[in-house]
Amino acid sequence: MAAELSGTRPVAGRATTDIELDPRGEVLWVTLDRPERLNAITPRMVRELYDTFDGLARDPSVRVVVLRGRGRGFCAGLDIRFAGQMTGGDVGLPDVITAMRACPQPIIALVDGPACGGGFAFALAADIRIAGPDAAMNVAFVRLGVSGCEMGVSYFLPRIVGLSVAGELMYTGRFINAERALQTGLVSAVCGADELEQTATDLAGEMLRVAPLALRKTKQTLGRAIEVTDLATVMAMEEAAQMECMRGGDFEEGVRAFLEGREPRFGLGHAAGPEA
Repeated sequence: MAAELSGTRPVAGRATTDIELDPRGEVLWVTLDRPERLNAITPRMVRELYDTFDGLARDPSVRVVVLRGRGRGFCAGLDIRFAGQMTGGDVGLPDVITAMRACPQPIIALVDGPACGGGFAFALAADIRIAGPDAAMNVAFVRLGVSGCEMGVSYFLPRIVGLSVAGELMYTGRFINAERALQTGLVSAVCGADELEQTATDLAGEMLRVAPLALRKTKQTLGRAIEVTDLATVMAMEEAAQMECMRGGDFEEGVRAFLEGREPRFGLGHAAGPEA
């Protein structure tokens, strides 16, 4: 089990076994670390992922997360050898998905090689997906004699690619490759395997140019907005988030920097803490 949260970097400073936590400044790189099994999911990995993403809500030193798999695959889904141990515990796979969406930091998933079943669900729960040339994603559950609707897949997939493509993938368990994933909007970009890390680094760097509270509030509001269908409700949420951001010194700094033709220096007059 992962160590208890403590210290000023409660997430990045934790000891883990089935995942690797690599803090690089304000970006936390989370690597699924069972390459000999294509990073298949174990009860320990579930616990470690949950503790990581749950802890991020209390760790303002991390502003962006990159999630990837070590070796030839992103995540091949459940390690079938542990199938009998995946239920009955205090933390399950759905809790990981919920914690990923609840954490205030944007999550960039780098998907290359297999992303099946639960691994596909991890990718869908990320905010942005970037694919490598060998990415192959599928809803594996339905091929095992159970419903394809599990771990939030039926929530995320239709919202990302539309009902027709989602139905095709969920009713059949077909694999979707990198090229088609880009065509359907499932991923934002496709790049070479040796370019994935730099692509994520560059994207995270652009996010870090945004004021800390503004970045958190954008993820929070965007996540809530897709859950409602009433325009007035969405605009009210947007206004509340904007007013909270404008109360801090970062907004004034942003305006000054724009008028002076320079890059803003966010975080000097306002530090974004954990969400209330």
